[in-house]
Amino acid sequence: MSRDSTTRAEILQAIPHRDPFLLVDEIVERTDARIVCTKTFTGQEDFFAGHYPGAPLVPGVLLCEAAMQAGAILLSGHLADVGDDCVPVATRMNDVRFKRMVLPGELIRMEVDLTERLANAFFLRAKSTVDGKTAVRFEFACTAAPKP
Repeated sequence: MSRDSTTRAEILQAIPHRDPFLLVDEIVERTDARIVCTKTFTGQEDFFAGHYPGAPLVPGVLLCEAAMQAGAILLSGHLADVGDDCVPVATRMNDVRFKRMVLPGELIRMEVDLTERLANAFFLRAKSTVDGKTAVRFEFACTAAPKP
């Protein structure tokens, strides 16, 4: 099995997101407290037709969502002790800073660190970069919630 299909299988096992809203392509690195993932928006996604016609940009909210999905993959290993029927659900985002526009075709590198855990609450820090330059950085929190 190729690295890509192994990674995709691991991603699909870890989180409930599916196409067209699965925003992680590959897991590059993973430890108990850190994950690095990548995503490339092709430019063919429907939202580019309106964001913005003739000058497409990846919406900032999707940059945040992609990083939070990477965080959910990281947390999938931590949820085993909470229960099999739980998923991480975002409860807040803090100090969101957009630093660089992201264009279709650019490889986004998402680095997410687990900074603290208090019972079923998880606190994380995310940074997404393109060519080593920060596109967005923020902190967020998740809680373990029963699967819908």
